[in-house]
Amino acid sequence: MLWAANATSNLADGIAFVSIPLLATSLTDDPRWVAGLATLYALVRLLVALPIGVWVDRLDRRRILIVANLLRGVTVLGLAVCVHLDVGGLPLLYAAFAVIGTLESAADNAAVALVPSIVATRDLDRANGRLSAAQLIADEFAGPPLGGLLFTVAAAVPVFAMGGLWAAAGLVALGLPARRVVASGVPTTAPRSVASEAAAGASWLVRHRVVGGLALVGGLASVGYMLPFSILVVFAQEQLGLDGTGYGVILAVSALGGLVGSFATARIRRWIGYRWTVVLSLLTGAVSLLALAVTRDGVVAAALLAAYILHAVIWGICSTSLRQRLVPEELRGRVNAASRVAGLLGLALGSMLGGILAAVHIALPVAAGGVVFVACAAIALVVLRVIDDD
Repeated sequence: MLWAANATSNLADGIAFVSIPLLATSLTDDPRWVAGLATLYALVRLLVALPIGVWVDRLDRRRILIVANLLRGVTVLGLAVCVHLDVGGLPLLYAAFAVIGTLESAADNAAVALVPSIVATRDLDRANGRLSAAQLIADEFAGPPLGGLLFTVAAAVPVFAMGGLWAAAGLVALGLPARRVVASGVPTTAPRSVASEAAAGASWLVRHRVVGGLALVGGLASVGYMLPFSILVVFAQEQLGLDGTGYGVILAVSALGGLVGSFATARIRRWIGYRWTVVLSLLTGAVSLLALAVTRDGVVAAALLAAYILHAVIWGICSTSLRQRLVPEELRGRVNAASRVAGLLGLALGSMLGGILAAVHIALPVAAGGVVFVACAAIALVVLRVIDDD
């Protein structure tokens, strides 16, 4: 049920990735307003992450997942009606996008926190891998072309589709068993204000060697990711000599690497354990970016990007599974949120640095990303040496 709800929601996300910017361009020809949607989305997710983590720990996570998806569906269906009637314009799109970003944060956090209560600990890698595979297929392969196709019919059509899919995801989640969060060794006399509870989750994260170390690696990895990907389209044009079609092809090929990683991670982890799976995946990311920085061949670049996305998926599954194993149930929402904040800040920093370094040389952000991943691998090698893989 959780997989089906996530897959349905991810398909709506994939449609939104293409159709929302297209909708914005139909409402304004100012690129600043179009780009501002992505900025708003990032800021909203950053601002609401910690408070949402508190509510995920306070309330029934199944109910949060259901309500967040249903509200997303209702919001977007309302937006679709307004688009069809030509009412509201760009301000309404911005307001709806802020609501969507808030509700997506709630649904994502609740879903991650729910997994350990549904599957056995030994199956976390496999479960997270299946969720990752569904996300890749929906977000990268199915959703974007479907969104573009529906937009050619009418601007409101993909918006109706998104709303229907998110509402359907909420209805599917009704099939999940209701579970109450049970404390497991953490004092129950914690203060009740949202700020203090969020601080308690962040404090636990900082004090825990492994989970805190994973958050640090995650933040740095986000910097390493955005350094090259913030300017990748320009890199593809200037160094690889690719047009828009070629750029789309190498991105599609890179997603195939992630799909392989989704199904291979559990087996690799069983063979060599979490520590070496994480370290070798981060080194794979480093090598792929360092090699990409010096290549001028589009085919080679596609293979290297596939290796990079392979590493990113393996790292993501392992870090998520380790948090699910190690964080007490009543703190999962807040620790997930604090880790997410570190990642979002890393994305913002990496994007800014990518633009600055690209002004010096277009390949410099790509190479710098590789160096960052070498540092990530070194940190992971140290912080994960105490991990028990049983």
